Amino acid sequence: MPKSKVRKKTDYTINPASRTPVKVKAGPSSTLYVSVMLGFMLVGLVWLLVYYLAADQLTWMNDLGAYNFLIGFGFMVVGLIMTMRWR
Repeated sequence: MPKSKVRKKTDYTINPASRTPVKVKAGPSSTLYVSVMLGFMLVGLVWLLVYYLAADQLTWMNDLGAYNFLIGFGFMVVGLIMTMRWR
């Protein structure tokens, strides 16, 4: 019985001329950026802790009510968004 012919598959390669080069920003983030980023996250955490523990003694914080959650989590979200640009 004759042997069947094996078809050779062509390998798929990307044409290097069709890719556009991406410029990478050099260097890590400054220590000021990292400290501000961590500061936002810590301020949000401290805000929520103070609200839970001492809102009865602080009348201005008690008057804010549920907005304290918005403020505390808002600080933390800003810090988390800053982590996307951290190098």
